[in-house]
Amino acid sequence: MTGHHEEEVPARGSAGGDLHPAQGFAEGFAGSLTPGLRPAVLVVDMMRAYYDPDSPFCLPSDDSVRAATQVLEAARSVGVPVLHTVVRYGPGGLDGGLFLRKVPALRLLIGEAVLGQPMPQVAPLSTEPVVVKQYASAFFGTTLASTLHSLGVDTVVIVGVSTSGCIRASAVDALQHGFVPLVVREAVGDREPAVHDASLYDLQAKYAEVVSLATATAYLAAHAPQGQPPE
Repeated sequence: MTGHHEEEVPARGSAGGDLHPAQGFAEGFAGSLTPGLRPAVLVVDMMRAYYDPDSPFCLPSDDSVRAATQVLEAARSVGVPVLHTVVRYGPGGLDGGLFLRKVPALRLLIGEAVLGQPMPQVAPLSTEPVVVKQYASAFFGTTLASTLHSLGVDTVVIVGVSTSGCIRASAVDALQHGFVPLVVREAVGDREPAVHDASLYDLQAKYAEVVSLATATAYLAAHAPQGQPPE
């Protein structure tokens, strides 16, 4: 992607509460990625499976949903694109390959399962694309990258679950596809707080910018799409 300009978000360690490079990162890690002018929000797998107490995937809190709702409100209010992912498998789960062997609970997401439905608070609007995926990354085996490129997107604001799995994998692949990943700390979640914190630490060190909810919403509010995507 060429022809776009970049604009800084508040520095890590600011009042926004973003992670700071001085927090134990080895020398040579935690460089800075500067977000661009054409963001999109990616809502990763915010399905009932992660918030239903009877689900093996259930998280200890729904705080991530409440925070993600604020991110979506900020994006939608200025026309920033919002895209969603859900996990769904075909008959017998054959398209899940070895992943279903490693995580047998994923068989609960075969077909149009109730647990695969988006949470109502962050449900897609009729105009928002929904990417159906079978593996951890939102990019693997999907059309997500080409859709983002066609929209002229240069920065992906990531919310969803779980931090150590699909959020991490999607942030890594966003970077590898040339998008600046911004992971919103309060709007992602995991089953174990220690795993959540370690994943955010490592994402900041090597793959993404981990930003606060306040930083993310302010950034989105300031970046309403202008004209057509750059050629």
